[in-house]
Amino acid sequence: MPTLAWIVLAGSAMALLALSGSLTFVLPERIFNRIVLPLVALAAGSLLGGALFHMLPESVAALGNELSVYVWLAAGLLTFLILEQYLHWHHCHRPVSEHRPVGYLILIADALHNLIGGLAIGAAFLTDIRLGIVTWLIAAAHEIPQEMGDFGILVHSGWSRRRALSWNLLSASTVLVGALAAYGLAEHVDIAVLIPFAAGNFIYIALADLVPELTTKPAAHDKAIHTVGFAAGLALLLGVALAVRPG
Repeated sequence: MPTLAWIVLAGSAMALLALSGSLTFVLPERIFNRIVLPLVALAAGSLLGGALFHMLPESVAALGNELSVYVWLAAGLLTFLILEQYLHWHHCHRPVSEHRPVGYLILIADALHNLIGGLAIGAAFLTDIRLGIVTWLIAAAHEIPQEMGDFGILVHSGWSRRRALSWNLLSASTVLVGALAAYGLAEHVDIAVLIPFAAGNFIYIALADLVPELTTKPAAHDKAIHTVGFAAGLALLLGVALAVRPG
């Protein structure tokens, strides 16, 4: 099969992983409402784990342990702070404490993350088909829990399940855009700086938006479940990083 066909197939399959949120459609509303915040906790841990255990090490490997890596990381944090302030002003006239536009932020960050992931997958297939397959499997290992968590975040933000699924799929489609861009432009464009920038986006969302959502429940039992979910997200991404580390 031609390399381009492999890239299109891999990018399309990765985008379709966003439909993993559709599994929640078979759940009764009462049960789904109980698992939304645990999914948010899992997503928060996965976002932070992805940034710390995957994206930052990849940034250093691509750019060197230079100050520029952390400048781009800070730029990612600052950009999403500014973006969130704009979304508060543009979409809502209520106090910030009553409305957090995290749904929009997660879609933007996920679209950027998937674009970068697509570039990586496309570049891997261009290097070697077997390397491309392995890279796809690694990406899928952390994409499934992250997509489930993203779906939970959108629903928790007030979106209907159908709308959340549709927009999650749209944001995931940028992985195919990235894979095709890698095919056409990888030899001419250095996109490595987007990796620490996206890591900054993820860290901001995890710590500024999601973690505060998890601390609002007064019951100790709920807090314990959320803590376990957050730790599970971190542990899962750490496990993937350790499993694929050379040597």
